[in-house]
Amino acid sequence: MAKKLYVGNLSYSTTEETLSSQFAQFGDVVSAVVIKDRATGQSKGFGFVEMADEAAADKAIESLSGKEVDGRKIRVNVAEERKPRPHFGER
Repeated sequence: MAKKLYVGNLSYSTTEETLSSQFAQFGDVVSAVVIKDRATGQSKGFGFVEMADEAAADKAIESLSGKEVDGRKIRVNVAEERKPRPHFGER
């Protein structure tokens, strides 16, 4: 079963390709996304990687958390589910 990981403290120059290649050494990467500002297109310094296998994801967390990527020590952990946002006008 796939497992989604949060990757924080990314350099603004880190690309999705770099992220994917870092995690691919531990197993199949389903997706790798660097979150960007809508207005400027600049990285917000974090992203998400979805790994196909839970064991590979756990190994990636263990190996990559604290590792330097593009000059910054990244933080890797299991992504938390996003809480639903209320619709406009709801509270």
